[in-house]
Amino acid sequence: MQLTVINPATGQEIIKLDEDNDQSLSEKFTNLKIGQSNWQTIPLQQRVDILMRFHLLLENHQAELADLLTSEVGKPLQQSINEINGARGRIAWLCKHATTYLADEYMVEEANMGEKIVYEPLGIICNISAWNYPYLVGINVIIPALLAGNAVLYKPSEFASLTGLQIRKLLLEAGVPKNVFEIAIGKGPVGAALLDMELDGYYFTGSYQTGQFIYQKLAHKMVPCQLELGGKDPLYITDDIADIKNTAIGTADGAFYNNGQSCCSVERIYVHELVYDKYVAAFVEEVTSWKIGSAMDEGVYIAALTRPAQIEILENQVQDALTKGAQLLCGGKRIARPGNYFEPTVLCQVTNDMLVMQEESFGPIIGIMKVCHDEEAISLMNDTVYGLTASVYSRSQKRAEAILAKVNAGTGYWNCCDRVSPALPWSGRKHSGFGATLSHAGLRAFTKPKAYHLKGDWKKTAV
Repeated sequence: MQLTVINPATGQEIIKLDEDNDQSLSEKFTNLKIGQSNWQTIPLQQRVDILMRFHLLLENHQAELADLLTSEVGKPLQQSINEINGARGRIAWLCKHATTYLADEYMVEEANMGEKIVYEPLGIICNISAWNYPYLVGINVIIPALLAGNAVLYKPSEFASLTGLQIRKLLLEAGVPKNVFEIAIGKGPVGAALLDMELDGYYFTGSYQTGQFIYQKLAHKMVPCQLELGGKDPLYITDDIADIKNTAIGTADGAFYNNGQSCCSVERIYVHELVYDKYVAAFVEEVTSWKIGSAMDEGVYIAALTRPAQIEILENQVQDALTKGAQLLCGGKRIARPGNYFEPTVLCQVTNDMLVMQEESFGPIIGIMKVCHDEEAISLMNDTVYGLTASVYSRSQKRAEAILAKVNAGTGYWNCCDRVSPALPWSGRKHSGFGATLSHAGLRAFTKPKAYHLKGDWKKTAV
């Protein structure tokens, strides 16, 4: 079987790739078993040095990597460059702190009793990854897994296979042994085949529906499984914001960056009635100022959507909203040109029962709703099956944190949105998944802790 890679901006074929099959996956698994047993014996600092060389290679090859990424996922070229630079920042943080959080941890140091925790690698990690940020989402799993001494079987999305192959090429060039990092190419059936293999941990990024299937499929194995799933991330604009225009500009970017194709994009906005009209006007002014066009053209902010099927979802959300009484302020339809283009769309007079306020859009569309007070905003923000991020814009940190404390989400933002820090855990709640990547929690997510009780004349030693 072959996988056809399509440029979403033109609909034209880029290349055909051979898909993996049961035999090739079995061979890769056998190689990884051999490689992992050797890789975990390499000193941690040496693994850090290898992955920092990968960090440097991403910088050295930034231009061609960004071109390739844009060609297969459709995002504007500058956003592809931004993604690669963001990935380098995460790699640097994880490598810098690996020795702190993966080293043996002594909990009790008494004269005749020592107690410590040793963080052992899980073994062979399966990473079924996403297409919207293949570098960022991939690095969240690949780098800490390798740092911890695991081997990785990495399946990039079929919409980002070429970028996945480049990641492997540069990892091997940096010094990661080829039997420590393998890649699986293909669509859903290849991912399903990975679930039947005897791997030691599964880390998936994607939709709730697929995540639920994976979780149920793996339950009998009793191995670690982490799921980073979707979001319907709310944002609340309070009545005391200082600068409505700049707030509108920043939050519009939070909703539409990468065409809204991000699990932590702002997907629904609640605005206090005292500032609603001015905010909406400024928001629409910003959205309608953006340049739409080819991702390779300078200054383009809205380019092609990666998946053609998403356009129908957006059209359905617009029609549902209008049928239920919403007002369309701009956009609302696909753009008549080759490729997967949809107008940036803003809807007002929305209600929380509309699809655009309940179902993940993953596209350039937003609903804006007027609220009377903080309590109403909190209730509406929690009216969702998701729980990834939530944002509050206010002059008062105390007020914002009081609101965020009542919102069931893994990440809270005050006067910012749609951002991820390598120093903080990235985790979801409810249908947004569970487990954590990044931070110390993300480094240790790829280990199994072992407790040591050392009685007698004990000494500090590494196991």
